[in-house]
Amino acid sequence: MRMTVVGGGSTYTPELIDGISRLRESLSIDEVVLTDPAAERLELVAGLARRILARGGHPARVTATTDLDAAVTGADVVLIQLRVGGQAARIGDETWPLDCGCLGQETTGAGGLAKALRTVPVVLDVADRVRRLAAPGAWIVDFTNPVGIVTRALLDAGHRAVGLCNVAIGLQRYFARLLEVAPERVELDHVGLNHLTWERAVRLDGVDQLPRLLDRHAADIAGHLHLPESVLTRLGSIPSYYLRYFYQHDAVVEEQRREPSRGQRVADIEEQLLRMYADETLDEKPALLSERGGAFYSEAAINLVASLMSDRGDVQVVNVRNEGTFPFLPAEAVIEVPGTVTSGAVAPVKVEPVDPLYAGLISHVSAYEELALDAALRGGRDRVFRALLAHPLVGQINLADQLTDRLLSANRQHLAWA
Repeated sequence: MRMTVVGGGSTYTPELIDGISRLRESLSIDEVVLTDPAAERLELVAGLARRILARGGHPARVTATTDLDAAVTGADVVLIQLRVGGQAARIGDETWPLDCGCLGQETTGAGGLAKALRTVPVVLDVADRVRRLAAPGAWIVDFTNPVGIVTRALLDAGHRAVGLCNVAIGLQRYFARLLEVAPERVELDHVGLNHLTWERAVRLDGVDQLPRLLDRHAADIAGHLHLPESVLTRLGSIPSYYLRYFYQHDAVVEEQRREPSRGQRVADIEEQLLRMYADETLDEKPALLSERGGAFYSEAAINLVASLMSDRGDVQVVNVRNEGTFPFLPAEAVIEVPGTVTSGAVAPVKVEPVDPLYAGLISHVSAYEELALDAALRGGRDRVFRALLAHPLVGQINLADQLTDRLLSANRQHLAWA
C-alpha cells in the first residue's frame, strides 16, 4: 500500500511514522511518500522517518518530494496535515483577535475562520489532484484544522474523504488510565462537532463508568481539561478542552493577554525539533515531540486507515456527514461522532437524542461553519463579516466589522480574492 502525507515536512510527522512502525500488524504499508513545499524541512523529517522505520525493522521505504502530483500519483490513501502560512499565520490567529477583546485561537472564533479561509482552497486543490492521479478508490483522511469545515468542503466537492481528530482517542486513553484498563475496552459516547464535543458516557466493556469517574476523579479530569470541577458535576458529562473557549471566554482572553501564544511556543519547539532531526544518530521520536501536540494521532490515523483499507466495519470517532444523526442539523452538515468504517463508506452510528444545552451550541456553531465555508469558497468581505457575526463568540456588528478588517489585513497574502 502506498500512503502519501501532504504536509509531510511537519515536525509532527515522526509521530505518524512511529505509529506505522509500532502498529505494523494493523496496517501493511510498502511506501510512505512525504510531500511538502519546504524542501529543507522535508529532507530532515524524511531522514528521521527512514531511521525510525529501520530501527523498528519495518520494510516500508520513505520517499520525499516537493512535487505534489508525483506524491499523490498511485496513492491508496492520502493524509492531509498541512498548515497554510506556517506557524507565523497561527501566531497571528492567536493574537490579532485579542485587540477586539475576542478569543485568539487557531481553530475557532475569528482565528479559526482565518485558518479556514487560508486552508480550504489549498486542500481542495490537493484533493482534485488526488482524484486525477491517485489509485482508483483512494481515500483522503483530513487532519488539517478546522477539520469540520475542511471535511465538509471535501465532501461537498464529491471527494472520498473523512475527517479525523485526536481529541476522542486522547480522552479514551486518559479514561483508560484512570480506570486502570486497556484502552481497547473503553468506548466513548462522543457527540458534537469537531472541537465542540461532549462525552456523555464512558463505557467499560459496555457498562457506563462516567458516574464513577466523576465521583472519584472529577478534580483530576477538570485539571486535565482546564475547566472548573463544578462544570463537570453540574453537566454530568465531560466537555472537550475546547469548550472552555465558550464556557470561559472572557477568562481565557485575559489569560491569553498575559501569556505568549501557543503558536509561539510551538514555533520554539519546532526549531528545537528540527535541530534534533538533523542528528543522523537519532532514530526514534524525541520526547520533546510530545509537547508539540497531537497525542495519539498516530494510533488514530493508523486505526482509521486500516479500517478503510481492510473493510473491518468497526466503530471509530470520525468527522462525517450528519445524515439525520442530529435531527436539528441539515443532513449535509459534518459532525463528530462514532462512525462505522468500511472500505466503501464511513457512516455515523445512531446516537441518543442530544440535550438542548448541547444542541443549541452545536446548531449555532454548525451554522457559522456553513457560512465560513461559503466565505472560503467564494471570498468577499461581506461573507467574512456574515460568518463572524454568526459565530457565538462574536455575534455583535461592531466586533464583526473590526475582526473582519483585522483578518483581511493579516491574511491578504494567503487569500487570492482579497
